[in-house]
Amino acid sequence: MGTSLIDIGVNLMHRSFHADREQVVERAAAEGITPLIITGTSVRSSRDASQYAARYPGKLYATAGVHPHDAKNCSADTIQQLRQLAGQPQVVSIGECGLDYNRDFSPRDVQRRWLGEQIQLAGELNMPLFLHERDAHEDFVAMLREHQDVVDKAVVHCFTGTARELHTYIEMDLYIGITGWICDERRGKHLRELVRDIPLDRLMIETDAPFLTPRNLPVKPKDGRNEPIYLGHIAATIAECTGRSVMEIKIATTENAKRFFGLTIAE
Repeated sequence: MGTSLIDIGVNLMHRSFHADREQVVERAAAEGITPLIITGTSVRSSRDASQYAARYPGKLYATAGVHPHDAKNCSADTIQQLRQLAGQPQVVSIGECGLDYNRDFSPRDVQRRWLGEQIQLAGELNMPLFLHERDAHEDFVAMLREHQDVVDKAVVHCFTGTARELHTYIEMDLYIGITGWICDERRGKHLRELVRDIPLDRLMIETDAPFLTPRNLPVKPKDGRNEPIYLGHIAATIAECTGRSVMEIKIATTENAKRFFGLTIAE
């Protein structure tokens, strides 16, 4: 079975999947891309993700968290709601949480507060963290270091940063999630070289669908929507950039995801 792939970040509850969500899951599974981990970005989307994942035991999992864009909507009971969601067997990670100083949709001090709260929750529940960082590297690293006694496992999802940032994350024992950004010959050029520096036991892959459709797909989707079925294309691009075989990338990233999220998958 060793050719299966795990998509660690799919925004499956996004409105663009409303009409054909089940078919998207089935298409991916038919290509050996299973299970999928649905990203929660607010209490509401995390609840939707966990409810949907519960319908497909072993095929779908979910994260529970509040994205920095949504941090401004957090309230006194946010952490308790996330704690309850995290108690469900299909919920395997706390996040997507982090800092985003690129858009600043939530005030920066509010972003920092709720990232800290979610790091503490992950520590309390002994769960991995699914992290987002954009244009906030210094504060992000400072916060993770401040909480390093409670951070056991964490992945920097959709990494697109600099060599210095990457090496800092690796030195901190973080996992790195790579998306179809690496397939973009304009924006992803630096990533094509940097990916060689990621230790194989720290690498995971994700589509971040419906966003970040790989630009170099031989046949592009007519509606431009990304979906998990294209994960193999990302694996092949990473293989090409690192001089490794596609099989090696597939096996390593799958094993890493199973270990990181504590997935037990029937072969």
